[in-house]
Amino acid sequence: MNRIYNFSAGPGIQPVAVLEEASQAVLEFQGSGMSILELSHRGKHYDPVHAEAQALVLSSLGLSKDEYTIALLGGGASMQFAMLPMNFIRPGDTADYVDAGEWGAKAIAEAARFGSVHLAGSSKATNYDQLPELAPSGKGRYFHLTTNNTIEGTQVFDLPATDGTPLVADASSDIFGVHRDYSKFDLIYAGAQKNAGPAGVTLVVIRKSFLERAHKDLPPMFSYITQCEKQSLYNTPPVFPIYVLGLTLKWIAAQGGVKRVAVHNQAKAQLIYDALDACPSVFSSCVAVKEHRSWMNITFRLATPELEKHFLAEAKAAGMDGLPGHRNVGGFRASIYNAFPIAGCEALAALIRDFSRRNG
Repeated sequence: MNRIYNFSAGPGIQPVAVLEEASQAVLEFQGSGMSILELSHRGKHYDPVHAEAQALVLSSLGLSKDEYTIALLGGGASMQFAMLPMNFIRPGDTADYVDAGEWGAKAIAEAARFGSVHLAGSSKATNYDQLPELAPSGKGRYFHLTTNNTIEGTQVFDLPATDGTPLVADASSDIFGVHRDYSKFDLIYAGAQKNAGPAGVTLVVIRKSFLERAHKDLPPMFSYITQCEKQSLYNTPPVFPIYVLGLTLKWIAAQGGVKRVAVHNQAKAQLIYDALDACPSVFSSCVAVKEHRSWMNITFRLATPELEKHFLAEAKAAGMDGLPGHRNVGGFRASIYNAFPIAGCEALAALIRDFSRRNG
């Protein structure tokens, strides 16, 4: 198998061991005579897959099944931008939101359809080149932040004090990639397609006491209460992505768990940041504050558009793909999720230094 260095922001690189096992299951799942793609979501072959994936999500985050429950849903994290406020706020209610990037801004726009939004912090004025100072309202139904800003390349490492307001996070691009005290969150949602598997399943982890505050008069498909009570089996769940989610979490456990993976991720990112910082005449980070730099998505620019064009061509020739930045911001973005190999980070760092030496 000829594997390139895939720096795509998502769907992102997957562990080879997971791909190999999943490919076999696509042909036949555990002697069942059926593909994983053909299994009934209410059959004996799938039941343990579903239950194990749910259990592994909680255990990987260090959360108790007595205190937390989980929904495995379709629709992506973008659906959660609406589903979250739909479940917890109404006209007259307020929720606190942090605007630290494009995804946070989209979440704010959806929340405003259901109630009032208190802007607890924004870095829009500086083009999202850093994380904002935060000011909770003290009266929000919840406090929402994005733990890693995939487009802009900033990441939250120190969780905010919210004055007792339930803490909610979109952790789509760094869940299982950074070691945190996840018990500080009352709700976490994340699309799987970066660190947790393929596109198609979204994890929603909810503290049971917080779930009790959710509205009970919603359409069942959009109700956290219904989805959790039915164990995400109210309708046909995304069977294959859930299966691969479970495989991915087993792979993470085999690496030493989230804590060990996080150490590895920090080291990988530092290789690239050190190279960028060593070549300031040609390369520059898009993040103004070093302490806010993401371990997952490293954003940078070159001194001129012409140099960017040449650098991209050389990167492609060296077997590197997915480096162009998001279409809304341009530049470059190296996404180095859990499965991304350290050799790829070393190769990109070496190219940065060599390109700078020849063009500086």
